[in-house]
Amino acid sequence: MKKIYLLLLIVVSYTVSSQEDKNSFNNSGSEIAEFKLYPNPVSNGLVYITTKNNNEKEVIIYDVFGEIVLTNRINNKNLDVSRLVSGVYVVTVIENEKSTSRKLVVK
Repeated sequence: MKKIYLLLLIVVSYTVSSQEDKNSFNNSGSEIAEFKLYPNPVSNGLVYITTKNNNEKEVIIYDVFGEIVLTNRINNKNLDVSRLVSGVYVVTVIENEKSTSRKLVVK
C-alpha cells in the first residue's frame, strides 16, 4: 500500500511541477506575448514584469484562498510586493485586453 502512495505522489509531483511549458497556455491566443515575471521566488520585495510591448499593465495578486490582496497599475516593469507576507500567490497581469497568470512565491 505504501508503494502505491509513493508512486502516486511521484506521478502527481511530476505532472504538477512549478515550471510551465511556454506553449501550454498559448492555445487561445489571449496570453501576453513574451511575458516574464522574475525573480521568483522573490525575497527583496521587488518583482519585475516584462512583456514584448511593455505597455501599461494592470496587476492583480490573489492569495491561496482566491482573495485579492494587491492591485496595481504599472507603466514600468517594477512591482513592489513588500507588503505581502511570505507565501504563495497567483499574479494576473492584464495588458492590451490580454491576460496572463503565474504563481509567485514570496519569501
